[in-house]
Amino acid sequence: MKYLWLLIIAVVMLSCSQESTKPKPGPWRAVLQLDDEKEIPFLLEYKEDSTFVVINAEERIDIKDVSFKGDSIFISHPVFEGVIEGRFTQDSIIGNFIQENLDRQVPIVITHGRQARFNVNAAPSSIVTGNWETVFSPNNATDKYVAKGVFEQKGNRVTGTFLTTTGDYRYLDGVIEDDSLKLSTFDGAHAFLFEAKVTQNDSMLQGMFYSGNHWKEPFKAKRNNDYQLPKADSLTFLKKGYDSLAFSFPNVKGDTISLKDKRFKNKVVIVQIMGTWCPNCLDETRYLTNYYDDKPENVEIVSLAFEYAPSKEKAWQSITKFQQGVGVPYPILLAQYGSNNKQTANDKLPMLNTILSYPTTIFIDKTGNVRKIHTGFSGPATGDKYEVFKKEFESFTEMLANE
Repeated sequence: MKYLWLLIIAVVMLSCSQESTKPKPGPWRAVLQLDDEKEIPFLLEYKEDSTFVVINAEERIDIKDVSFKGDSIFISHPVFEGVIEGRFTQDSIIGNFIQENLDRQVPIVITHGRQARFNVNAAPSSIVTGNWETVFSPNNATDKYVAKGVFEQKGNRVTGTFLTTTGDYRYLDGVIEDDSLKLSTFDGAHAFLFEAKVTQNDSMLQGMFYSGNHWKEPFKAKRNNDYQLPKADSLTFLKKGYDSLAFSFPNVKGDTISLKDKRFKNKVVIVQIMGTWCPNCLDETRYLTNYYDDKPENVEIVSLAFEYAPSKEKAWQSITKFQQGVGVPYPILLAQYGSNNKQTANDKLPMLNTILSYPTTIFIDKTGNVRKIHTGFSGPATGDKYEVFKKEFESFTEMLANE
């Protein structure tokens, strides 16, 4: 009996010792360290059930796949391939944010305690609330593109997003200090930082956009509350001589699926061109997954995945993780792996004039004719724009279903 009690005490002490070496529950602050001494900060909360919650403005991302091995910690996104690996103590995590298929990693330092996303030492001297007509890479004819900044400021705090013709930059969260604007976000696939100066009586912005360590570009913006982006339904269309879409791609079981299959016959079909690595695609997929439960009976959805994973096996791993993480009830087909290049994707669907964006959504009526092609996706971070999209999507789909 004596030895039994000694064994029980030893097990309890070992359990308590292991528990005490886990990170402390409560608020944490993470900083991704870029090559040019810039930092992308974001906030987290660590819960007693070993869940991390990433915080970007109103967005909350639960990361439950957290594991430990000795003094090493592994934090894996539920949908994207990104993982944070590092050494930890109760108060700190030091390591890297890794995207293996892209051969990318960024150093990261995470510390316990209630901290500000951005430290602020001065009151704002400018107001950025409103809409901003924006151009990224304004002096580069190849990379130049337009956007619409939408911001709300309360004291030093600024939230909002940039909408583009191909989607949005999701939930941006930051501050304005004197005339300096800083916004950041981290969603498990992308880490963004926007820095800008406000000039000319709060009417102009000029700054730099950083996407992790692999991309940066300048941008300019002018206040314009009436500015509208080009209509998303006018950018991608069928080439002359075509009125329908055709494809044959495998599902996870290896079966070849096409629009000629019985499940699509005499039905409205929504075709989503997407990638499991794409945050805007994730937002749209979540919407489509929720919509699927209440859709008309004669409506079907199918996704065509264009994956940058270097092998077919890794591509299917990404698709399976994505499908299970979101609970997608409709088929996701592997259209391409090894590249997510839009021109290469266009070769797979040669009847389209161009694929400008992931996602791109194609509406096909019950006779097989393409009735509308929607480029990009305005997600929940866009507020009213998202609500307008949902109403238009549902009313147009219902109209096709009732024809």
